Amino acid sequence: MTPLLEAKGIVKHFGRVHALRGADLTVNTGEVVALIGDNGAGKSTLVKTLSGVHAPDAGQIVFEGREVHLPTPEAARELGIETVYQDLALAPDLESSANLFLGREVLRKGLLGRLGWLDTAAMRKQTQSAFGDLGVGVQDVTAPVANFSGGQRQGVAVARAVTWASKVVFMDEPTAALGVVQTRRVLELIRRVRDRGLSVVLISHNMPEVMEVADRVEVLRLGQRVATFKRGEATMEDLVGAMTGALVQS
Repeated sequence: MTPLLEAKGIVKHFGRVHALRGADLTVNTGEVVALIGDNGAGKSTLVKTLSGVHAPDAGQIVFEGREVHLPTPEAARELGIETVYQDLALAPDLESSANLFLGREVLRKGLLGRLGWLDTAAMRKQTQSAFGDLGVGVQDVTAPVANFSGGQRQGVAVARAVTWASKVVFMDEPTAALGVVQTRRVLELIRRVRDRGLSVVLISHNMPEVMEVADRVEVLRLGQRVATFKRGEATMEDLVGAMTGALVQS
């Protein structure tokens, strides 16, 4: 089976800092891939390279079997790749529907649309539908995002990515600042995204969450992939050992 997305030998320098030293990543269709590694392993840099934020200094990005170049996030989005960053990139003073359609606003039909009037009702209806499909716990799509809990904000950010992604969603530490109940909801959200046929790349430091939700785990260490495990193949000790260098996968 041809992988949906591959990073092959990605190299990225920031001055004298070698963030990626020939990093690899494989993403298959309709799976949750956890990308793990210690701080400084290169996880976020690799995701930003694959989502068009950073240009690699060397290496290949292969999408659906052909090499692609992603000079901008817009180029990645055109391929159906969306990213949920740690800071969520939400506009807190805007309602959730406005955040969902930020930069992709729907205009009203006819003359009013040509004059720049937004079709707020249509955007709110689509937002309610997206939240319902994904189980996002937001009842009032007209309320400012600033009023939401951390879990609700994460839900809005994920729903925005899923609404526009057709292939891959990257999630960078989606549960890092959440409590137990909110974390459970986000993990369920990840499963629902996968069940819709999208691939999810999950960056996380939380090993129990990784083992619970990931179909496959790829481990980065010092800017390189050092291990790959399928679900059920590794213990938590194996994952930590690969991250620290104590376990060398044959």
